Amino acid sequence: QVQLVESGGGLVQPGGSLRLSCAASGITFSIYAMGWYRQAPGKDRDLVAAITTGGTTNYADSVKGRFTISRDNAKNTVYLQMNSLKPADPAVYYCTVVPGTEPYWGRGPPVTVSS
Repeated sequence: QVQLVESGGGLVQPGGSLRLSCAASGITFSIYAMGWYRQAPGKDRDLVAAITTGGTTNYADSVKGRFTISRDNAKNTVYLQMNSLKPADPAVYYCTVVPGTEPYWGRGPPVTVSS
């Protein structure tokens, strides 16, 4: 059974930083690309960042230069380092993997940016 367990969300002031973690189980983590999506209230779930098995990364234009996705295959964990957080960044952030034909999602830690 595939499980994605995220941690690291919370409240941060504008300009602050947070690091999200997503620990995967039930899959051979190292052979799958991983991604982070986010969804704000009333909006679609959008891709934030993705990382391939070889470490190639891809980012939404809105987070380029501020967010960094990385992975540790030894720990079956993918990370999202979020710096210079803006008022436009608050959302629920979801970790995802597609080991077959359907995606699996974590429960999504909320991120709030407020002074």
